[in-house]
Amino acid sequence: MDIVFDIVLILHFIGLAGIIGGWLATIKAPHMNKAILHGAILQVVTGLLLVGLREMQDVDLNHMKIGIKLVVAVVILVVAVMGVRKEARAAGSTGTLATIAGVLGVVNVAIAVLV
Repeated sequence: MDIVFDIVLILHFIGLAGIIGGWLATIKAPHMNKAILHGAILQVVTGLLLVGLREMQDVDLNHMKIGIKLVVAVVILVVAVMGVRKEARAAGSTGTLATIAGVLGVVNVAIAVLV
């Protein structure tokens, strides 16, 4: 079970890298990079899997922290979907949405580490 947890955790970190890395890669000419969207999807899915795996092991979890992180991750996902759809319609710049997603990704890391 530990190997499964480790693999899911690695995928969770890859999703984080997609969000923050996608934002940083486009910071000079802001637009919604699809890496942000894919990273957000991966973050939500693997985050839920990580909590489920820990619950199966009867580990005490900080559910308040997990809930806040889930809300932030879902907001990132919604912002990413909005940005990708807006770019698909060529409806203008999505730089602000990309910045929101990137900053919220950093906030989620801070919550994970500091709380």
